[in-house]
Amino acid sequence: MGEIYGKQWRDFHDVTYPWGGEHKDQLEDVVNTLKSNPNSRRMLCSAWNPLSLEHMALPPCHFAWQVNVTDGKLNLFYYMRSVDFVLGNDLNTYGLLLHLLAKESNLKEGMLVGFFADAHIYLNHIDGIKELLSRNATGKLPTIKTDNFKSIYDWQYSDTILLDYEPLPSVKFNVAV
Repeated sequence: MGEIYGKQWRDFHDVTYPWGGEHKDQLEDVVNTLKSNPNSRRMLCSAWNPLSLEHMALPPCHFAWQVNVTDGKLNLFYYMRSVDFVLGNDLNTYGLLLHLLAKESNLKEGMLVGFFADAHIYLNHIDGIKELLSRNATGKLPTIKTDNFKSIYDWQYSDTILLDYEPLPSVKFNVAV
């Protein structure tokens, strides 16, 4: 799933314990549970390690996600403690994760739901948002397709393509600091 983004899902650990710390591959736990007990209500990944917060430049904004299975469909719920709604919403990343987890576990794709505790829009984004809202985008929504899928652990970005994507001209948004 990448070397940087999501690393905490694969290598969640704490080195402060006197015996050397613990290691947890949360993604592997979710995948194994999806395959062995898809009705479990305990399929969750966390990026929030309270023992590491003081060592971080910024605590994780997207701090957790969880999945459940309803009627053979995999649903993914992601949680953000803070989100620059224009530039920081991880909708595409979690949509892709839902797609790949569904393929890995031979389930259909279900709902993608985001929860935002502190969603904000910065003043320097207002004109760009007005531009986006004024558009008449009536095209159909794109879909994704992944070919040659062997495993979520072997997936490469080039394995997945976006179908029926009809982009409108981009709108520039500057990062607010």
